[in-house]
Amino acid sequence: MPAVPVENPLTTALSELRKAVEHLGLPEDEWTTLSTPRRILEVAVPLRRDNESVEMFKGYRVQYSTTRGPSKGGVRFHPDVDLDETIALAMLMTWKCALTNLPFGGAKGAVAVDSKKLSLRENERLTRRYTSEILPIIGPERDIPAPDVGTDDRNMAWMMDTYSVNAGYSVPGVVTGKPLVLGGSLGRNSATGDGVAIAAREALLAKGIPVEGATVAIQGFGKVGYWAAIAVEKMGMKVIAVSDVEGGVTGFNSLDDVFSHLQSTGSVVNTPGVDRITQTELLHLDVDVLIPAALSDSLTAATAPGVKARVVVEGANAPTTPEGDAALADNGVLVVPDILANSGGVVVSYFEWVQDNQVYFWTEAEIAERLNTLMLKAIFEVREYSAKHGITWREAANAIGVGRVAEAHRLRGLYP
Repeated sequence: MPAVPVENPLTTALSELRKAVEHLGLPEDEWTTLSTPRRILEVAVPLRRDNESVEMFKGYRVQYSTTRGPSKGGVRFHPDVDLDETIALAMLMTWKCALTNLPFGGAKGAVAVDSKKLSLRENERLTRRYTSEILPIIGPERDIPAPDVGTDDRNMAWMMDTYSVNAGYSVPGVVTGKPLVLGGSLGRNSATGDGVAIAAREALLAKGIPVEGATVAIQGFGKVGYWAAIAVEKMGMKVIAVSDVEGGVTGFNSLDDVFSHLQSTGSVVNTPGVDRITQTELLHLDVDVLIPAALSDSLTAATAPGVKARVVVEGANAPTTPEGDAALADNGVLVVPDILANSGGVVVSYFEWVQDNQVYFWTEAEIAERLNTLMLKAIFEVREYSAKHGITWREAANAIGVGRVAEAHRLRGLYP
């Protein structure tokens, strides 16, 4: 099968923004404001390798908007990341925070590095140096990083410590997604997957499909896909296929079997007693729910027409290209867009930030209840807006998020 050309994520994000601006009837000067990042920092990140050689990596921190509050967004370590992708992801975070009505703007950070090829000590040195390079523009009242692809709670601990050492005192609120002992929040690790599961449940109900026994296929079995799988099965759905970068599997007895094999070998493929499938075959399985939870550009003009699922819940950021989105709409597939479906992560990051700032921590049950409440509110608003205006859930979500940011711009005015 020929390689599918990769879409430019920034072009896609700007295209979606343009649709929202036109739908809302905003003037051209507001388009100019909304389509321009507030601040872009590009840094050189030198790393002393364990063999004493020095290698240089390129890093970014994009603060797309600070109109509704401090900017918020993850830090991605991935070899293919570039400035355009970082800007696009920061833009999506802006609309996501506004859609869920969090008091944040959007940001994103990245280093173009394969974290899997770093030793533990190299990963720490790289994380700390990157943090020191972006230090002037981050802070609990300015910009709050979090984990993303290629980073985790350990990286956040190093970032928090680097910032705190320079400040002269502990500042737990400078990042979210930290270990519990450093001010992390209960429920944060599973939050994005939990939110995806809530979105899947509500989408099934919107389509009139019973939740109990609904079948699910998940592309990507990492931080989002794994927890989404656990959460949907707790709701009564059945996960019948999962995949990672090496390929997919189906026919397994339980998720525990697949996860155990992943933990011991680094991949789900070749789990004993399962059938191996390709990524495309997974996308085209006859299931009720498809959750693309890997990287961007999974559902394209080439792959989307073959999707048989009645509901697609976007666990990853930008997994569907505009052409893929059009094909899904033509086939009557309900798509829960990424800025709604995977917003559970930033919602619980907000909870963590609040808890750090007030130095008072909630129970896991309280966090789960609050997450469910905020997710349901956002889903209800998107569903109602979609029905009222006769547009897709993606178009409705973008319109709500962009509209709230535009309103905040107008109310604050222009300085000077």
